[in-house]
Amino acid sequence: MTSCFHCNEPVVTGDQFTTIINGQAQPMCCPGCQAVSQAIIDAGLTSYYQFRSEPGQRQSALVPEQLSHYSAYDLPEVQQDFVHKQGDIDTTSLSIDGITCAACAWLIEHKLKPVNGVTNVLVNSTTQRAMVSWDNHIIKLSEILQLISQIGYQAAPYQVDEQEKQSKADSRKFLLRLGLAGFATMQVMMFALALYTGYFTDLDVEFRDYFRWVSLIFAAPVVLYSAQPFYFSALRSLLSGKLNMDVSVSIAIGGAFIASCVATIQGTGEVYFESVSMFTFFLLLGRYFEQTARQKASVSSSNLHKLIPLTAHLFNDGETTEIAAKRLRIGDIILVKPGEVIAADAIIVSGKSSINEAMLTGEQMPIIKQVNDTVYAGTINVEQPLQLNVTALGQDQLVAEIIRLQEFASNNKPAIALIADRLARYFSATILSIALLTYIVWSFISPDDAFWVTLSVLVATCPCALALATPTAVTCATAIFTRLGIITRKAGVFEKLTQINHVVFDKTGTLTCGHLSIGDVIVDTHHTKQQVLALAAAIEQGSLHPIAQAFTPYYNNQYLVTDVDHHVGEGISAKIDGQLIKIGKRDFVTTTPLAAAPQNSQVIYLSINNELVAQIELLDQLRDDSKRTVNALAQNNIALSIASGDNSGHVEYLAQKLGIADVHSGLSPQGKLSLINQLQQTKQVAMFGDGINDAPVLAGANLSVAMGSGSAIAKNSADLILLGDHLSRFNDAITVAKQAQHIIHQNLLWAFAYNVIILPLAVTGHVAPYIAAIGMSVSSLIVVSNSLRLLRIKL
Repeated sequence: MTSCFHCNEPVVTGDQFTTIINGQAQPMCCPGCQAVSQAIIDAGLTSYYQFRSEPGQRQSALVPEQLSHYSAYDLPEVQQDFVHKQGDIDTTSLSIDGITCAACAWLIEHKLKPVNGVTNVLVNSTTQRAMVSWDNHIIKLSEILQLISQIGYQAAPYQVDEQEKQSKADSRKFLLRLGLAGFATMQVMMFALALYTGYFTDLDVEFRDYFRWVSLIFAAPVVLYSAQPFYFSALRSLLSGKLNMDVSVSIAIGGAFIASCVATIQGTGEVYFESVSMFTFFLLLGRYFEQTARQKASVSSSNLHKLIPLTAHLFNDGETTEIAAKRLRIGDIILVKPGEVIAADAIIVSGKSSINEAMLTGEQMPIIKQVNDTVYAGTINVEQPLQLNVTALGQDQLVAEIIRLQEFASNNKPAIALIADRLARYFSATILSIALLTYIVWSFISPDDAFWVTLSVLVATCPCALALATPTAVTCATAIFTRLGIITRKAGVFEKLTQINHVVFDKTGTLTCGHLSIGDVIVDTHHTKQQVLALAAAIEQGSLHPIAQAFTPYYNNQYLVTDVDHHVGEGISAKIDGQLIKIGKRDFVTTTPLAAAPQNSQVIYLSINNELVAQIELLDQLRDDSKRTVNALAQNNIALSIASGDNSGHVEYLAQKLGIADVHSGLSPQGKLSLINQLQQTKQVAMFGDGINDAPVLAGANLSVAMGSGSAIAKNSADLILLGDHLSRFNDAITVAKQAQHIIHQNLLWAFAYNVIILPLAVTGHVAPYIAAIGMSVSSLIVVSNSLRLLRIKL
């Protein structure tokens, strides 16, 4: 019996219900499956059927005939490709067609934020994408897409291939509008120049009118087709009760064209067909360059997606099968040969090799990975074949988390950007008022000139440059951060980086590598070194602290551990065979030392029933670039401190080696927080920590920074995470943030200066409409080009 192509249930209705998929009519068992499959195809998600590994859910209820175009996006089997789930909250990135300026982004945000169930909305006008989070028990994704559609924008989940196709289609359409406007402008200008220079002044009125009619014919496609994006944008803005920059642009184009048509029909008055065509052409030309700049600035996240291979080698019962990477499931074993890209986040179950993680960390030097180490999708296996156990797929992979964080960073606007956006909205209303007042005044002074002077005011003062001043710069800076392996998790990081004047370092995992190993072990006469290390490993098992990882090689399951209690900043206590075991600081485990601690080493102690039995030395290497980082910060007049929970002489030893004079050792998390609060009375403080165990002090600092391993990135509470082992990336982050802020200030200064200069000239009639069009477009291009200079920073 034939099976339903969608749900794989038997088809008992013959060929009554079918859906055309990839050019073939596929059988469906019921109208519900037919409607849902058609919705999937209509939504451009045909690849779902190509790569799925399980049949879809049967649609038992009859689906209404008017099924929403967006309903396919609510299907769980479709959402797994682009929706990240965290509890009841779903998050996805949407590509939005129709965004032309910052006001469009503001409009979409204010449409969705009041909606019940929508928890967060961030729209980036530069990348034309939105990050949306919602409670899936209250509202569906299809309803959110419908709400966006109601205000005139078309939204769909961001998928790289679909985004590229859409971008290419939009570019072709845009070039057609631009080409038509350019061609028509040249034709209209020929007649206009001839009329202006008086070549036809001796001709009859019929000939003059004839050339006006020809100019109207050439200008009409420009106004009715090429300028359409401005009308739709203005209409959306007005319907929502707001003003954006395209309102004044639309009034200028429409008003001048209508007035010229009336003058042509009546045979009296002036015509402005050449000004309308030229204005539209230069405005489209400016936006074309803006569109190109946006694509260049936002390309990094697309590249991260593309680094994940489309296929993987599934290893099963000694046989290897090549399958689509989308068909992988958690727990699958995959084989990765030397030179191949890893297809999913996984744990090594067999083999040892070097892994190039440059796509995550920006560091080209491969890292040695062995059994039980974690590897990530998109990284490259360099030397030996590896067998991997898949642990994460799709939106749960590290690369997806990095892309989400990158979009969050680029969507978050610095305070100065929010001010600029508000000014742009008020500016549009102000310009319309000034234009109206200009027309009234010039109607008394010189009625013949009133219209073209008002037209020049509307054209010259379009606040496009003002709206572009910050989004392009922030997007470029975020792209550089991603390239360097610097991840921002919270808003305001760019501003905070430029204000920091005091940095406090934790020791373990920041100034040092954090990969602790066991040194000398001094034990009493009743125990051996192996016994002590096995006891320590047993009670440290499950802890995330770097110290606990040092004991992992000594763990075995011979001990039954109960009553484990973590004493923050002190150590761990537990019971083994009825005996109380403690490991940690000397004062925590006992008051009687066994021997003098080494001056240059970190030491912890272990006791049984409060009797000290062992002193364990921990070895940790200083990071290669710690000294260079500290020196660079000092040269930038940034004060430095060390705040460590270690109370050994090792802290003072490292401080002297690095040249840091202000040292605080033996601090509890509360003690570190108190130190930060004290410094904050006069300073802007950045705190370096491990991001997990130092949560209180990281939350208390003005800016928190962590050296983040990939496995901990989702748990990390820091504002800024430095992937890889390069502490000096923090100096790079400060450099990029300062340069971005400098460029934003330059952009805003230019945008305001241009409008301040051009406005009085336009109002007094010293700027012709075509000169106004050129000036406005050049102003926007200067702002975009200035922002793109960020991408050329060499670090």
